[in-house]
Amino acid sequence: MNYISIRDANLADAPRLLEIYAHYVERTAVSFEYEVPTLDEFRERMRQTARRYPYLVAEADGRALGYAYAGPFASRAAYQWACETTIYVDRSARGRGLGRMLYEALERKLGDMGILNLCACIAWSDAGDEYLDRASPDFHAHMGYTKVAHFHRCGYKFGRWYDMIWMEKQIGEHRAHQSPPRFPED
Repeated sequence: MNYISIRDANLADAPRLLEIYAHYVERTAVSFEYEVPTLDEFRERMRQTARRYPYLVAEADGRALGYAYAGPFASRAAYQWACETTIYVDRSARGRGLGRMLYEALERKLGDMGILNLCACIAWSDAGDEYLDRASPDFHAHMGYTKVAHFHRCGYKFGRWYDMIWMEKQIGEHRAHQSPPRFPED
């Protein structure tokens, strides 16, 4: 693999990013979606996310190999310093450092905005199976996230129950008088 660049996603990336995501929907329990979204629906998701949060692509030789983005953790104003992070890497490009590059770039952008807490919602199985391994929780732990919540048998896919965990990373100083984050639309 040649030089990898990290850049802001654009809507022209949607077909390739959807191709990456489709694998996770159709063949894994990493995503709890049952059906791959349509291209139009995926583009709209990208558009809505990028209005306020970073949406990044890892690219080599002009081909997107993975993507990461952030979104609101919850809708109430008091949660505005926290966000949910998401990452998907093409299965053929895993283990090459793309995830780290994407998440480090995402973290820098979110920190610059004034975000303090990064939260990741991750599918979990104690035993692991052909649909779910420990790659995501292990990756997040390696990136400095810690497990803060565990919900049992809350997702049902492929005829079996899966747990869900939340992992969190704090990236900024929490002050008594905190300035609000700077979102692009502000």
